[in-house]
Amino acid sequence: MTDVVTFGEAMIRLAPPHFQRLEQTPSLDVEIGGGELNVAVGVARLGLKSAWVSRLPKNALGRLLENRARQSGVDTSEIAWTQDGRAGLYFVEFGAAPRPSSVLYDRANSSFSAIQPGEIKWAGVLAGAKWFHTSGITPALSDSAATVTREALQAARKAGVTVSYDLNYRGKLWSPSKAQSVQEPLMEYVDVLITTEEDTNVVFKIKAGASGDKKSFEEVSAEPYKEVAKRLQEKFHFRAVAITLRENPLVWRNTWTAIAYASGQFYEDVKYDLEIVDRIGGGDSFSAGFIYGFLTKNSYEAALRYGNAFSALKHTNPGDFNWATLGEVEQLLKGATLRVAR
Repeated sequence: MTDVVTFGEAMIRLAPPHFQRLEQTPSLDVEIGGGELNVAVGVARLGLKSAWVSRLPKNALGRLLENRARQSGVDTSEIAWTQDGRAGLYFVEFGAAPRPSSVLYDRANSSFSAIQPGEIKWAGVLAGAKWFHTSGITPALSDSAATVTREALQAARKAGVTVSYDLNYRGKLWSPSKAQSVQEPLMEYVDVLITTEEDTNVVFKIKAGASGDKKSFEEVSAEPYKEVAKRLQEKFHFRAVAITLRENPLVWRNTWTAIAYASGQFYEDVKYDLEIVDRIGGGDSFSAGFIYGFLTKNSYEAALRYGNAFSALKHTNPGDFNWATLGEVEQLLKGATLRVAR
């Protein structure tokens, strides 16, 4: 029986090695990733049973995506296979201050973007599941993908499955106004919203007060975002809101923490200092850890702590997937040392 079901597109990631630009590189490193698949892999790494629902082209690249998911312990039996479309690609140029890292998408007309209502039999997919997760990237890919996202959320609500939704705004996929008009009606079916300090403002026009403006690395505070979390809960009646907070004074030096708000109570956790190897997928790892923490501990405080720690560890390995173990997460929660493990 599946614990967690996720729904979304995965892509093949291509990146020049050694901080090269795309214009200069003679080779590309290959990884795969996508927000919802990253979450499915994360909860599987932590010990839960997960399934990833998607739509893939019936060719070598589609099989590559499925194989990597299966190798990571994710059930892929509910993937819809198609003769049309293509696998999405994205290119990453890793930056170094003062040049930021950047992403170039090549995902137009992907097989997933052509998904149609009724194509996924959600009642069967969700039978016996405890949790369903998707993100704002999925309805951004096409009008039909948005319709199927709504279809999935409605089915999860009908089945009594807890729903989490990562707002995950991507300005290269749609405008703020389109993101708001499409997603606000979806929030009716969401139990747990996971978002960032920026995305809430862009999509829902809810922002921290002036005291929360990021004037410097030292001045950032979680306090203004408590009000954001509270306003989100009041507007949409979520069971819980989690907001991740990142400070990035340098490309490869960040801090990371998060807050949560549920049942009128705020939860906070430690702030991690990060020496980053790869930050892509960090938010997805927070979602995975949060889901694991709640399902195994029945506590939003535990969900926040596991999400925060699992995400912090994700930043230390390359690729979109999180290769940390549950033992490493729990050791970090106890206060892990940075001495060499011998």
